[in-house]
This record gives sequence, structure tokens and C-alpha cells, in this order.
Amino acid sequence: MALALRIRAILVAHSARPLVLRQMNGFVRTCSARSFYSRLRRAVSLRDMTQIIFSDEPAKGWIPPSIAAPFIGIFILVVSMLPGDLGLAYLGFTEPMGPPRGPLGFFLMLVSFSALGLAVAGWVRWVEKRSLASAGLCGEGGLKKFLIGLTLGIAMMSAIVTAIALSGGYRVADLAPAFATPAALGWIALLLAGFVVQASVEEFVFRGWLFSTVMRRWNMTAAFILSSAAFTFVHLSPRATVSALVMTFIFAIFACAWVRYSNSIWGVMGWHVGWNWFAGAGFDVPITGLDTGLPALVVKLVPVGPAWLNGAGEGPEGSVFTLAVLTVASLSLLLVERSRERNGIESPRSGHQP
Repeated sequence: MALALRIRAILVAHSARPLVLRQMNGFVRTCSARSFYSRLRRAVSLRDMTQIIFSDEPAKGWIPPSIAAPFIGIFILVVSMLPGDLGLAYLGFTEPMGPPRGPLGFFLMLVSFSALGLAVAGWVRWVEKRSLASAGLCGEGGLKKFLIGLTLGIAMMSAIVTAIALSGGYRVADLAPAFATPAALGWIALLLAGFVVQASVEEFVFRGWLFSTVMRRWNMTAAFILSSAAFTFVHLSPRATVSALVMTFIFAIFACAWVRYSNSIWGVMGWHVGWNWFAGAGFDVPITGLDTGLPALVVKLVPVGPAWLNGAGEGPEGSVFTLAVLTVASLSLLLVERSRERNGIESPRSGHQP
């Protein structure tokens, strides 16, 4: 600190002296020491800001330590969702601590995630005492970003399923059977609403609140790892395979890369909705190991061949194609963001947006 103050004093005292910055094409470019110091201070400020995402709004309450934050999130999840899970099982809409029974059970299971969303929103507002914008719900055009993400999620899932089918991992059993039953179309639309709740809450909790909390207390790398590890942990189940857990972790890394790139969670919320909904409703294949119990909206597919190709009981999420696509997409987003930082381009944050 003393050395920094001495350097600053020297720079200010000699602010009138020109300082040679670089020589390019034979021309010498100069600027005053004061200008140099101003640029240096701005560069340091931008570097520090890389540890803050979404908004630089200060928290007025208690921000938990980085290591503790995932455990707090898991605790909030259990406390907020366990009563609903037990209630659904008691009423017969789901198996005891197991999958849902029928479309109504599936819908109610999805909607029950609203309790988790409200609990975490309450934590952000009343414990950490910061705005929801600082947890990812920031920026203009949220609905537009959500719809673009929704479209991308549907497109990516369609591309992956098509690749699996062309590689011999799926057999076509029927074309658009849902249109033969008007009631099925209503249930499919209702499931879309349910996935809007479920996927949006997951993104708000893990890529919004938890990611931003760890980043504020530690750094971006820790935020990627801890939030993705927590997301993977809550997807543990007796039927989960190692490959499924690896896929879940990569899924979370991709979502983190998206929010890091966009500085909001609106887009990835929509993507998550489209991804989940179209896998289950569009092709009648499992989504995260769960069946919707509804006829396919586009084409009914039956898995054939090895599990590494079609994902077997996990659905297309367990396919090697999904692993490859999300890995490449994650690396691409991270490289673009790294290029931004290298070129001194700062992504907008809610605190600075008009």
C-alpha cells in the first residue's frame, strides 16, 4: 500500500512530463502521466469488476461465505420443497420420493418449484438485502431474451435428437400422435407453463443467486465450480448414473457460461424451458430420466442401440451428442467473453443500463 501511494505521488508530481507509451509506424505517441494514471486506474477498476456479475449494487445485508452458499441453497431447497413433495406423494400425484404419476402429477411437480423460487427471492431481499436484479433478473428486454432463449433451446434439442436418430439411436414409431387427441394438446400446453416455472426457478437459484453470491465473495472460477456442483448434487437420485451426473455438471457449466456472457439470466431461463419441454413433449422421450406420459407432439421415438448414443432411460441428455454440443457451446461462450475482456470491452450491468 505504501509503495502504491509513493508511485501515485510521483506520477502526480510529474504530471506535466510526457510519458512515451509506444512507438508505432515511426510515430511516437505520448500522453501525460496524469492521463496514464487515469487509464491505469480505470483498467484496475474494470479488472475488479470482473468479480461482480449482473449489477455492482452493494449488498446491505449478509452475503454468505462462498463455501457456505451452496449448502445454504440446498438447505433452502429442502425446507421449501419437502412439504410440497410430501403432499403430492400423499395425494397420489407422485410416487413416494419418486417420479410423478401422469401428466397432472408431472405438472404439479413442476409448479411446486415456485416455493423454492419464492424462498430464495426472500433470502435475497431480506437477508442479503439486495435487489433481484443483482441476482440475474436485470437488463431491458427480458421477455425478448427469454423467447430467444426458448427458441434456441427447442432448436438445440431438435438438432441433438435428429443427430441421434440419423446415427441409428432412435427409431420412428409414430408421427405427431398428440394431434389425434385434443386433450393431449392441452396437457402439452400446460406442461409448457409448468416448465416455465421449474426451469426459470432453477436458473434463478443456481445461475442467478448462487452464481452471483459466490462471485461476489470469491471469483468467477469458484462461481462456475460451486454453483455447478450444487446443481449436480440436487439432481442425485438412486437411478442416476455417473455419465448422467457428468452431463448434469456440463449442463450447468454451459448455463453459467451463458449468464457470464449475457450478464442476465433471462435468456438461459428461456433456453432451459425450451430444452426440457421439447424433449419430453416433442418426441416422447425421457427428460432427466422422467416421462411426461403424453403422446409426442412431433414424432414418437423409440431408443435403439447403445445407451451412450441415445441416453437410454436418461433421454437425449445422456447422449454423447449432448455432451459434445454443450461442451463446445460452453467453450465458445467463454472464449468470446475472454476476447471481450482482452479488448477492454465491458459487458453491461444492470446498475449501468438506461
